[in-house]
Amino acid sequence: MAPNNTKHILVIRLSAMGDVAMSVPVILGLTKKYPELKITVLTKAFTAPIFDDIPNVKVFKADVKGKHKGVLGLWKLYKELKTLQINAVADIHNVLRSTILKQYFKLSSIPFIQVDKGREAKKELVNPQRTSFTPLKTTFERYAEVFGKLGCPITISEMETLPKRTISENVLNLNDAKGKLLIGIAPFAAFSGKMYPQNLMEEVLNSLNSSNNYQIVLFGGGEKEIEVLTKWDEQFNNCHNVAGKLSFSDELRLISNLELMLAMDSGNAHLAAMYGVPTVTIWGVTHPYAGFSPFNQPEHYALLSDRKKYPAIPTSIYGNKYPDGYDKVMETILPVTIVQKINEILSTSV
Repeated sequence: MAPNNTKHILVIRLSAMGDVAMSVPVILGLTKKYPELKITVLTKAFTAPIFDDIPNVKVFKADVKGKHKGVLGLWKLYKELKTLQINAVADIHNVLRSTILKQYFKLSSIPFIQVDKGREAKKELVNPQRTSFTPLKTTFERYAEVFGKLGCPITISEMETLPKRTISENVLNLNDAKGKLLIGIAPFAAFSGKMYPQNLMEEVLNSLNSSNNYQIVLFGGGEKEIEVLTKWDEQFNNCHNVAGKLSFSDELRLISNLELMLAMDSGNAHLAAMYGVPTVTIWGVTHPYAGFSPFNQPEHYALLSDRKKYPAIPTSIYGNKYPDGYDKVMETILPVTIVQKINEILSTSV
């Protein structure tokens, strides 16, 4: 299918926040390369603000726990999507739900391309008896393959990041940092295998706070996380917890104005990277070789646990599985190493 015939592509990305954020550089690059192209992103309501202000991109919100739940709900969703006059589908999610949608779209002969997640290669990567250890395709390359098959090829160099957004009035005081650099820290992840130990993160915060060079914004969500962040907010005078205080849209605006983000292998890293914010990531039992590094970040911005001491790393793709004795892998990344990396990046980039 030639680009000039592809007028309206439906992009399916229904999953977690970080995965949705990783689609942004690709979609933004497509809108720049193919200005005649219309894109509708099928995603959940919570992640819809990620696509605000992208030209030629609209969002269709899937209610997968309500009216679009189950096989019948997906049929309703298909019927609703059909009214949008889509003429191609890029399924960059490729799960059971989207595969069912694929069967429905076959009825209308609309091209439907699903991403190759490289499941077998990833399975081999996390095999402790692996025979080789080399980087797999990045998620961005996998997404690009899908659009290439729909007649809209795009390279990594043609992908784009979003510009800064205006910070809303209720967080303007954070932007008034009195000469201090505004940095974000997102110390949590979905699984413990990807989360830097709390006591060591406190050491990082203490060092950054006492330097008096930074205004530190703490990101997170959920009651237990907010409890920890609130404690740090009270403990360190240059730290400000925004978890539970801002809308997701306002959080994105704030993230876009950071000088740097420190995060785990997690969604917040991808949110920062989609705005081109320098992003330092801390990796536990996962590894960048699986292809989930934040977009366009230098390799040395990723701080890795010691594979000489823990050779089975990566033990899983998502950080949810690790063998006995691997619960302390992140202790091999010293707080001073993290602080030095942040200081080094900000001393050269600002």
